[in-house]
Amino acid sequence: MTDLSHQQLVRWRRELHQHPELSDQEFATTERLTRWLQELNVKLLPLDLKTGVVAEIGHGEPLIALRADIDALPIDEQTDQAWRSQQPGVMHACGHDLHSSVMLGVAQQLQCIESQLPGRVRILFQPAEEIFTGAKQLLAAGALKEVQAIFGLHNAPDLPTGTLRTRGGAYYANVDRFQITINGKGAHAARPHEGIDSIVIGSHIVTALQTLPSRVFSSLESLVVSVTRFTAGNSWNVLPQTVELEGTVRTHNAAIRAQIPQKMRALINGIAAGVGAQAELVWQEGPPSLVNTPQWADFALDLAAEQGYQTQVGTPQMGGEDFAFYLQQLPGAFVSIGSASEFGLHHAGFDPDEAMLEPAVLYFTELAQRALLTLRQQQALAS
Repeated sequence: MTDLSHQQLVRWRRELHQHPELSDQEFATTERLTRWLQELNVKLLPLDLKTGVVAEIGHGEPLIALRADIDALPIDEQTDQAWRSQQPGVMHACGHDLHSSVMLGVAQQLQCIESQLPGRVRILFQPAEEIFTGAKQLLAAGALKEVQAIFGLHNAPDLPTGTLRTRGGAYYANVDRFQITINGKGAHAARPHEGIDSIVIGSHIVTALQTLPSRVFSSLESLVVSVTRFTAGNSWNVLPQTVELEGTVRTHNAAIRAQIPQKMRALINGIAAGVGAQAELVWQEGPPSLVNTPQWADFALDLAAEQGYQTQVGTPQMGGEDFAFYLQQLPGAFVSIGSASEFGLHHAGFDPDEAMLEPAVLYFTELAQRALLTLRQQQALAS
């Protein structure tokens, strides 16, 4: 195994950070990753992908996968770092540059011991995680063909550097989006009785939506309904005819998730109809809840402790991840690794600790080898 260069990991990370690209637009990012992997003599799979790249190291069976995401966010960076984004309005505010650099380091390490690997490791550099389409793209392209287990990471700015957290079962929530349009009747603000006040109706709907987690479903369940946009009117003295609301619903319970659109539609239609207005709900389903395989989550935690991490059994998180689509298809585990940023994910001041890079590379390099050995042992026992 080659001596791991922290400086190289930092160089990769900072170059990616300076040149962020939005989801499905990661063309230069893909070119960089491809060039760096080729310089490491890592085999690339000829998959039909617009952006993103898939590498493979080793020979024979079994086969596991590791995943990094590569896209950035439409955020204008507000840090003073010399390597801050050079793209106005675009920033790696979620740390996907960290994830990609970690997996480049893992590819470098595994390539040096390729002949000794007890199987194959496929590394996915996935596009479009932020818009929840990238995992589906890779699945459609066959990137998970023959893979028997998959592992991924996300940096966690709320955790100290040197800490790793995960859990078996539901870990991240599903991510669904809703849009509500309310049509009342516009009127002069001095004569509201002549109209149907869509702002008042919208306000009632915002309040009533909060009865779903508190009164319609058990308060012991994890369920969040958040209205994040309320758009109405363009004049101080006119009641607008139309109001638009937008927001998200998160839960870890698939049965509750399936009921939410119907419950919301009944609620908003009832409020609107009661005062002669109309309401329409548009529901956009995102990734399901991310459900770790208990065996692999325990495996990941035990190995992390061996590798010197402070480990935590996590509680369910309300954030979402399209890694969940992979875990619908095959077993695996997703872990959170501390990055100790004062500002959190999706914040313009997000500034993670680069000291998390090298331990994460060593961890996933060892995880890949141990997972292959574990699968081999399981197959031997089953035969």
